[in-house]
Amino acid sequence: MRSDMTLQMRLDTAKETPMFYRVFGLIAGGMILDAGDVYMASAVNTDMLNTGFASMAQSSIFLSAGFLGLFVGSIAAGIIGDFYGRKRAYQVNLLLFGLFTLAGAMMPNMPLLIATRFIAACGLGAEIVTGYALINEFAPVKTRGRWCGATAVIANLGAPLALLAATFMIPRFSWRSMFLLIGVLALVLWYLRRHFPESPRWLITKGRLQEADTIIEQLEVNGSYNKAEFAPEDDSDLAKNAVKTSKGRGLFVGIVAASAIMLAQYTFTSWVPTLLVKRGINVVHSLGFSTIMMIGAPVGALIGALLVDRIGRKKIIVPTFVLAAIFGLIYARQDSTTGVLILGFLLTMTFYILMASAIGVYISELFTTSFRFRGAGIANGAAKLLTVATPYMAAWAIQNFNPNLIFYFIAALTLIAALVVAIFGPETKQKIIG
Repeated sequence: MRSDMTLQMRLDTAKETPMFYRVFGLIAGGMILDAGDVYMASAVNTDMLNTGFASMAQSSIFLSAGFLGLFVGSIAAGIIGDFYGRKRAYQVNLLLFGLFTLAGAMMPNMPLLIATRFIAACGLGAEIVTGYALINEFAPVKTRGRWCGATAVIANLGAPLALLAATFMIPRFSWRSMFLLIGVLALVLWYLRRHFPESPRWLITKGRLQEADTIIEQLEVNGSYNKAEFAPEDDSDLAKNAVKTSKGRGLFVGIVAASAIMLAQYTFTSWVPTLLVKRGINVVHSLGFSTIMMIGAPVGALIGALLVDRIGRKKIIVPTFVLAAIFGLIYARQDSTTGVLILGFLLTMTFYILMASAIGVYISELFTTSFRFRGAGIANGAAKLLTVATPYMAAWAIQNFNPNLIFYFIAALTLIAALVVAIFGPETKQKIIG
């Protein structure tokens, strides 16, 4: 219907307003919690082992329960968000995460803590799906990539903030204090989100045009971008500027891209220090090495955020995948501290360029509004599920074959992903997505 199309065009061209900035801030806050929780779990796990609260076996189950919960939460968020509304999925997930994280602080033993951790992670797993997809649906077409990328940049602040809090709080107040802190912050954010607007795009797909119009009016108070660029005169012109990707094709590209990024990044950060220590490069255990390497994360995310709207999605994602493969292969041959530091920084930077441009922007754009949450949820969920098995495969490869297989694995993953995105992925820069 033309009325649907008119509402869509108004939303696509509306300039940023106070409502949009509030939406962006609430989403960014949730993404910081998402990123920080992963590092919180690692710090908590270490202290539970050191104090004897958890055995090594229980510790492994605790971490695995978190990954499994993230997978379940990603899939569940997609179903709830597409069928029952973005707002409902966005509120339920944070309430679940906050309540069960607080409950975890009070658990008397590991089996109960593992159970609460799994349920809390189910809530957290929805955050990355809902966060990036919602920014995608509220942002104007002209600056959509920039805002999605900016969300990824802010999300990366969660890691250093969580590590800083853990360094201060755990020695003084035990590991339970971190569960209390994260749980309280999650519930505060949940309260602030109580008036979060429903996605107008979702309302349009459900035929709730009056509700969509009311929200869009608030998103138009600062005027609109040049409609000539985004609002064709007739349906035939509209079709030329629309992304046309089947569900199957979108899922194929999204799963391959997300899995390659997460598996490569996780494998690198988890195993490279161990391999380099065996070579006698002890710098990998120093604070300096970790700091220099992790500087690449915000730098990469910022580069991705700045370039994704400027040069296009595929023009930054495909070459960066290729660069990650090249840097990984060169890294395998390093035997000097300088080489380790420089290549470690560059490789980390490429991973986070991909985090910002592919996971933060591109994957959500592969799907129409009616399937966006499920599509992004399946792509991210599949990547998280594969991440659970990666440590076992990596350990087996190191023990039975050449340790450099880790680097060849990273190179192969990223090259395959580069080919898949280049051949099958649509360009979505400033394109209309139904």
